Amino acid sequence: MRLGTLFTAVSINAMALAPGGPDCGWGNMLFEGQRGTPAHFLASTTNGTSGNATFGMTSGTNGCSTNASLTYGGKSWFAMNGMMNELSEDMAKGNGEALTTYAVVLGVAPEDRAHFAAVTHEHFQQIFSKADVTAEDVHTNTLAVLKSDPRLAKYATQA
Repeated sequence: MRLGTLFTAVSINAMALAPGGPDCGWGNMLFEGQRGTPAHFLASTTNGTSGNATFGMTSGTNGCSTNASLTYGGKSWFAMNGMMNELSEDMAKGNGEALTTYAVVLGVAPEDRAHFAAVTHEHFQQIFSKADVTAEDVHTNTLAVLKSDPRLAKYATQA
């Protein structure tokens, strides 16, 4: 799977309470009351390309507020995209696109990614702790491994 395709799939599947709230931006105003993927896509595109939702969040206008907590109701990004096998293979060998993508999603800085790959490789058995491990288990186990590494601990609190 190409890295760009993965990021596109991740961003499409990362449905959350919209930053700024569910009523934030001109796109929401223009497509108010409409349902379905096309209307949501057009509203999101309108908000993103014009920057009006960002402006609304910083100025408290355009129906935007940053008081509510963001939520996520989807499945794990790598479970949604069939990444578990690729991730386990990459982690077992200590490198690969899926492992790099996982590091990026966790917010690991470029200068720490080789160390991330080495540490997750070293702790592969702890992260993939059983044959039927779930994506949530892998994520929880990865965070535990990161927390125990002085250089990577900062990424465990961000994820």
